[in-house]
Amino acid sequence: MNTNLEVRPPLPPFTRETALQKVRMAEDGWNSRDPQRVSMVYTPDSQWRNRAEFPRGRAEIVEFLTRKWTKEQEYRLIKELWAYTVNRIAVRFAYEWHDEAGNWFRSYGNENWQFDANGLMELRYASINDLAIKESERKFFWPLGCRPDDHASLSELGL
Repeated sequence: MNTNLEVRPPLPPFTRETALQKVRMAEDGWNSRDPQRVSMVYTPDSQWRNRAEFPRGRAEIVEFLTRKWTKEQEYRLIKELWAYTVNRIAVRFAYEWHDEAGNWFRSYGNENWQFDANGLMELRYASINDLAIKESERKFFWPLGCRPDDHASLSELGL
């Protein structure tokens, strides 16, 4: 029985519409680059696999994201719904960033998410690959923060 008092709508069971809302909310949260804010959409004991790291719980998620966004500067992310079921969502994503030396990258990946009854993510499995790009090859041009609603999606960008 779920005794967690936190609720993060939309809640399972997901429809296409609510799965799309959950994906966009996740994208907006990650584009905030605020580790504390992002950690609050996960269960207190959430389990992750992100590349070769395995954060457990919100404190480790905050530590992980703090390191990530210190390294991955000018981070801009687009997520796209791939599939959904009752309490699971699969997404594909791409994000652009540069390191402290000014080298640009586009990182591509897939995530599998599982949610509890209150809409908090309890499992997150991410597979990610980095591609070095030239600055002139960038495709994500919006002010840091949430992607504008009229910005092209991954599919529209051919990614």
